Amino acid sequence: MRPDPSPSSATSGARSLRWVEQAYRLHYAYIYRALGRLGVPESRVEDALQDVFIVLHRRRADFEGRSSLKTWLYGIALRVARRYRERARRQREREAPLPERAQLVGGGPSGERAAERRQALERLDRILGAMEDTRREVFVLYELEGMQAAEISALLGVNRNTVYSRLRLARRDFARAVSRLGAQGGELRHG
Repeated sequence: MRPDPSPSSATSGARSLRWVEQAYRLHYAYIYRALGRLGVPESRVEDALQDVFIVLHRRRADFEGRSSLKTWLYGIALRVARRYRERARRQREREAPLPERAQLVGGGPSGERAAERRQALERLDRILGAMEDTRREVFVLYELEGMQAAEISALLGVNRNTVYSRLRLARRDFARAVSRLGAQGGELRHG
């Protein structure tokens, strides 16, 4: 079941609430994952997720259907993630450094395979966390979420060439970080 993407579907009382509920059911896992990859501290991802859907509810009449609902939600998540990263940065400046985030590993592989996957996700998060924010955003959208440059350009409000430039720099940063990990014996495995 897909929420009706038309603006009229998001404007009337109970129907509007159902539209938001459907959007949540369809996209909460995607947005949860995206918030983590965009640098929201693990302890705050659920709060950030709630904020994304509160914004969706509040701004539902603004959805014009020019992009997919998923893309629109990602734009909201991107702005929410920026706020959470900024709050975390300010908190780190006021307090002692926070412990390193652990990654959630959903159901599936167990034992050694799950440990390997968790370690790979932790390495990926460290690499993404070290990237400059605008590069990380483009890298996550393109490489991990599979969006096209035109979608990213519209979502971020930047020129398509800027997207390609940031992606090139992010890929370079990523490759260098993976090389450093390999040299340190901490190979990054995919999967």
